[in-house]
This record gives sequence, C-alpha cells and structure tokens, in this order.
Amino acid sequence: MSDHSDAKAYALTELIGECEAGDDVIVNTTAVDRALGTGGWHFVHWNLKRSELIAPGPDHIMKIRYTSLQADVGTEELVDPRCDDPITGIPVVVCSVHSQVAAVAAAFAKSVPRRKLVYVMTDGASLPMAMSDLVETMKERELISSTITAGHAFGGDVEAVTVPSALGLAVHALSADVVVVGMGPGVVGTGTDLGNTAIEVAPILDAVAAAGGVPIMCVRASSGDPRDRHWGVSHHSVTAARLAHCNPIVASVPPEVADLSGVRVMEWPAPDPVPILDQAGLGHVTTMGRSVERDELFFAAACAAGQLAAHVVEHGADVTLDQLKPPTTEQSNIAISRPDHDGVS
Repeated sequence: MSDHSDAKAYALTELIGECEAGDDVIVNTTAVDRALGTGGWHFVHWNLKRSELIAPGPDHIMKIRYTSLQADVGTEELVDPRCDDPITGIPVVVCSVHSQVAAVAAAFAKSVPRRKLVYVMTDGASLPMAMSDLVETMKERELISSTITAGHAFGGDVEAVTVPSALGLAVHALSADVVVVGMGPGVVGTGTDLGNTAIEVAPILDAVAAAGGVPIMCVRASSGDPRDRHWGVSHHSVTAARLAHCNPIVASVPPEVADLSGVRVMEWPAPDPVPILDQAGLGHVTTMGRSVERDELFFAAACAAGQLAAHVVEHGADVTLDQLKPPTTEQSNIAISRPDHDGVS
C-alpha cells in the first residue's frame, strides 16, 4: 500500500494478466474502505510492469464490454445451438441470494443422490465466479456437477451470453437433471422494492416457463435478520412473486408463503437444515454473516426448495405431496423469536 502497510488483494489474472511478488500494482480499495462484503480484500486493477495486455480469446464475444477490462472469454452458444432447445420438464430453482444455492444443492443431493445439478451464475452481483469459495467447495463435494456464467459474469465451466441460453446449455450440453440459477456473492439492495438486483428472479422464472421448464422460486425468508423488510418472508420474494407472470411453484416454508400472490404453493414440511448442511460439508455456510443456527428459517426455506426440485425430478411437477414419500431428512419445528433490531428498513 502507499503507506507501506500490508494488505490482501485479489488479482483476477483473466483480466489483468499474471502478477508476481514485487510487482508494482494499482489497487482499488473502495470496497474495504466502505466496509463492503469483500472479506477485507482489495482488488488489483492493473500491474504497472506492463503497458498493455494482449489476451486473445476463442472467439469475439466480450464480457464487461466497453470497459478497460473487457475480455474475450468465449461463449458456448457459438458452437452449440442446443442453447435454443426447450428444457421441457426440467426443474429450475431460482435464488435471490448466493448462500441459498448451498442449501438448495445440499438438500437436492441428499434427496436424490447422483443426479446432476448445474449452477448458472448471473451477473446480478459478483461478476467473476472465482470470488465464490462456496462454489469451489460445492464442486469439490460433487454437489454441483458444472457451472455456467451468464451475462457479464465470467469464469464458469461454460460461458453464456444470456440466462435463457444458459438454461438450454445446462440441460442439453451438461445433462442437468436440475438447474439452480442465482447471482454470485454480493446482492445489491437499496431498501426499496425495485431497487435491488434480487428482482432478476422474476424474469428468470418467466424465462424458465417459456422454455418449458418447471419454475421453482427459492423463497428468501429469515428468523434472524434484524431488518424488518427481510423478517419472515423477505420483500425480495414478495416483489419477485408479484412481478413474475408464470405462477412459479414455491414450497410452503414458512407457512406465510401462502400469502404471496401469483404463486403455486406446494404444502411442504419444514426441513431441519442443520443435518442437511452438515452432511454435505457445508455447515459453515452463512448468510449476511449469520450461521444456520442464527437464521434457521433462511436455510430451511432454501432446503425446502431443493427438496421440491428433487420431488419434481423423481415424480413430475403435477404429483401431489400425498403421493411422495416424506423427505429423507429430519423435520424442523422452527421456533422464531424476534431478534433485537435497530429499526433499519
């Protein structure tokens, strides 16, 4: 740093080239200075040892277009036209927060082992997939078979130009039994209904339905968030349900989900997320810094979405819960006690 103090920084070599010890670099410290969610790390913007970066990619599709960091990372649509094919009957779980993906994947894997789950990361938050240690862990534990980065997000096993084409690629190129779509770390919100990146859930659900898939909304709910707008069923889910046109399926966790407009509620017992995450090796996962013990409802709702997706894979979207054997996991009677809060809304 300029004051000669030590600091940690990410260097995304896909964008700035290789860095070595001793190189002089330009570092963007804004996120750390503002105490945002980068875990105390800065970002290397440029390595001063080079005057230019020549990094030709496989074709002509640039991501982070029209910025100094635009990169030709390639895209699968140019070589695989199956991106346009329907995904008839494939369940697609759409998440609004990155940590939901872990609970969905863990519950799905426990319910239907050896089925393939493909994760599509949108550009609603972090653009580089490398920022997600969670994805790396899930791949190591074979909870995710493959990843796709869509829009300006980059770094997945497969690159896609749009989320709709990523759905086709997930099913036809990567043989997905289920697809989970959601942004990477760092959802952006303003406290308003529409001024947050989580509302991408609505058009994604509609795209799933238009492609012939089964749209499942992963409800964001909380028993530990101090902010009124996220207590119980989050306003993010309320807004997404209102904006979507496809009447997505939702699991009834928590029961207040029944009050959402424009959804099809599947009655579902609240799963206990602790053993599900522990068995998957994800007991350490947090949401907004809260562990599963501190926000059981958040993880229970996401686990329910994963179980519901497994139900669709095994039995089809129109089978009722009465025709399904109970999920092979412990059930939870979630006791919700209102946390102290500072009135932030």
